[in-house]
Amino acid sequence: MKIGYVRVSTEEQNTSRQEVIMEQLGVERVYIEKASGKSAKKEDRPVLEEMMNFIREGDVLVVESISRFARSTIDLLKLVERLESKGVAFVSQKENIDTTTPQGKFMLTVFGALAQLEREQTRQRQAEGIAIAKAEGKYKGRKPIEIDTDLFDSVYKRVLDGEITNNYAMTKLGLKRNTYYKFVADYKSRNEN
Repeated sequence: MKIGYVRVSTEEQNTSRQEVIMEQLGVERVYIEKASGKSAKKEDRPVLEEMMNFIREGDVLVVESISRFARSTIDLLKLVERLESKGVAFVSQKENIDTTTPQGKFMLTVFGALAQLEREQTRQRQAEGIAIAKAEGKYKGRKPIEIDTDLFDSVYKRVLDGEITNNYAMTKLGLKRNTYYKFVADYKSRNEN
C-alpha cells in the first residue's frame, strides 16, 4: 500500500498542494499533520506517530519532500531506519529519492547531509551576526529578570523555615525553576557569613 504523509507547520497553511501530489503518485491513504517539524518528540507530531504505527511491511511511504517529513538529518535517518526495520520503503517526490534502489539510499544520505550542513551554516552566520552586533553595542541579549531582593529573601526564609515548599515559592514569586535557583544561589552567597 502507498501511504502518504503531508505536513504543514501551522494551522493557517494549506495542505492542498501536497495532497494533489499524493493523488498524482497514486497514494491510497494520506496522513495530514499541522504541526511544526522542529521537535522530534513523539507527542509533538502525533499524526506522524500514528502513521508510523500503522504502516506495515511491503508498504511505501511517500512524502512531498524531506523537509515535510524530518526536522534534521539525524531525525530523517532515524525515521527511515524505523521504516526499514518494518520492511517499508521511503519515497520523497521532490528529491526523487526511492529507498528501494541503491541510488535512492545514497541520495537520501547525501540530501540529509546537505540539509544538516545548511542548518549548521545558518546557525554559524547567526552567531557571527550576534558577535558583530555585540561588538558594535547593538545587541544586549535578554534583559535580566529583576526581583525585589527583600521580597525574595522573605519568601525564601519561609522555605528555609519549612513553612512553604520551593515549588510554592516559585509560584508565589512568578519565577521559573532555573531562575528561582539562580536567586537561591545569590541568596546563599550573600548570606554565607
